Amino acid sequence: MPVNLRCIARAIVARARIGGGFANAAGMIGKFLSWLALLPFTALFAAPSADFEALRARVLALGEMTSPPVQAPAEGFAAEGRQRPVFFESVPWRGRPTRVFAWLGMPETTAGAKVPGIVLVHGGGGTAFKEWVVKWNERGFAAISIATEGQTDRRADGAPKGGAQWWRHPDGGPARDGIYADSAEPLEDQFMYHAVAATIRAHSLLRSLPGVDPARIGLSGISWGGVITSTVIGIDARLAFAIPIYGCGHLADAENQWGRALGANALYREVWDPMVRIRRAKLPVLWLSWPGDLHFPLDCQAETYRAAPGPRMVSLIPGMRHSHPAGWNPPDGHAFAESVVRDGRPWGVQQAVRRDGAAVGAVFASARPLESAVLVSTTDRGFTGSRAWTETPATLVREGAVWRAAAALPAGSTAWFMNVRAGGLTMSSDFQEVR
Repeated sequence: MPVNLRCIARAIVARARIGGGFANAAGMIGKFLSWLALLPFTALFAAPSADFEALRARVLALGEMTSPPVQAPAEGFAAEGRQRPVFFESVPWRGRPTRVFAWLGMPETTAGAKVPGIVLVHGGGGTAFKEWVVKWNERGFAAISIATEGQTDRRADGAPKGGAQWWRHPDGGPARDGIYADSAEPLEDQFMYHAVAATIRAHSLLRSLPGVDPARIGLSGISWGGVITSTVIGIDARLAFAIPIYGCGHLADAENQWGRALGANALYREVWDPMVRIRRAKLPVLWLSWPGDLHFPLDCQAETYRAAPGPRMVSLIPGMRHSHPAGWNPPDGHAFAESVVRDGRPWGVQQAVRRDGAAVGAVFASARPLESAVLVSTTDRGFTGSRAWTETPATLVREGAVWRAAAALPAGSTAWFMNVRAGGLTMSSDFQEVR
């Protein structure tokens, strides 16, 4: 297969940026070729562009899996209260049937009432977490937390690749292989294909339960689960809302391990990058992260949410940290989901953002009283998670139905965003780079 020159050219630019710029073109190409030699051989090659269209169509066809999958109690795993472990059927892997392990839970309800629901997708090193299901059940949501790598929630030492501390069951699909390192495998045998299929199948299962309102089911994922969420919202049009936590698209240009792994990976750019189909995502989305995240940069996240046409909230919480508990504990996700299933829209949105020299500001509409505003900015350059971020006071004024936050940008600032607070909730303006 031919080398994809466009992806290699993009990778040269990405490497130059990550390395802080090269002295001249010859030096840049020399350093790039040295870096290129470290890549997996298969990452340099891509199918002809005509094949990408067919591959994209096969990915999009996963959204047609609307029939509920066959499910059964997970043998050897005990139910706890209103939460029960299950297996449900998913797509074949290497010609063999597969099943997905999950925790499924229902909240306490009044007789006859249908409840909203949510599908939960773990990140790297995680699994189907019962604790996560319980948290959403306590907020009145039916919830299903799935294991995307053929694992269960049973800890086991020396588990196979992808399982880490989790025991893999014999009917699981592929484990994740690095960062899209299985791109040379047939599409239907790749991890992301199976993760997307499992997520959509879990949604179809949840919709089929008699006590669940199928029109009010959302999706949330943490880290790698956030990448999966950002992918699925461009495929499954039935979802009512989504909450990608940390993870996003546009990662081939990230100035960290993602860019190093994906800069020359044509399959990611042309088929798997959420940006490929993010314009189909017309649902309300909360993009939840923090400025110090070392895995998913704010600029890549911003490229993703700016391309999505649906209503959005952004919540960038200083000091949040990166982990499963850090992702599911903030009240922001619950409040966002509750406002969408109750009112049909997020409780707050950014309406405008502006910069006039050193004067910056943002305009927000909010169904909740806003209490304070702060400017979050940096004078550093490079990867956003490695920069030092500073908070400075901002004014907050209500004008009719909107709130205006304003502040003076510190001298030498390279990026900024505005945070406003409502109780324990954070709403952020879009991430802005000073060019």
